[in-house]
Amino acid sequence: MYHIIAIERSYASGGNEIGERLAKALGYKLYDRNILIEAAKNLNISPLYIENLEETSSGSFIFNLSKSAKGTANENSLPMAEKLFAEEKRIIEKAADEGGCVIVGRAAGYILKDRKDCLRVFVHADKDKRLKRVIEREKMTPADAENALKKTDKRRKGFYESVTKWEWGNPEFFEICLDSGRLGIELCTKILEKTVSE
Repeated sequence: MYHIIAIERSYASGGNEIGERLAKALGYKLYDRNILIEAAKNLNISPLYIENLEETSSGSFIFNLSKSAKGTANENSLPMAEKLFAEEKRIIEKAADEGGCVIVGRAAGYILKDRKDCLRVFVHADKDKRLKRVIEREKMTPADAENALKKTDKRRKGFYESVTKWEWGNPEFFEICLDSGRLGIELCTKILEKTVSE
């Protein structure tokens, strides 16, 4: 049985919503943007400021940090983006040790790749469906939605690949890849719930 579900997702694919629904259905704790808020609190920095730092590191340090068990003794001298990732890594590892959690984003599947009780999931959908979702949910114009799609996917891909050295969205690195555009949010959630429960 899987006690941890780590979800990576393309922007506006519904990965966050699937994570929320799955956590509720399983009675698991949800870790998503609250990881960022907790990390900011632990670093004594405003979440608004720190949000701009997330997913911006070049990755040479954080790749090594993500492979290490406890980080590094020199963290105080690190740039803030690296301090942020180190803190997020600690929060993710603690959540995994406690078990019964769904973690959305933050390269959690890579950080926890050696845990056999972690199910790694990638949620995606085609561009048209994602654009429609952004326009409807975020009340954006089509041009702004297209911009947000490109910008956010590029940022997530860059962060993920710099941390993991793995190709963003490559099925080889996930136990399950779900096309939420074709399957729908509800069915994706049910598939994961059944997988975890068996």
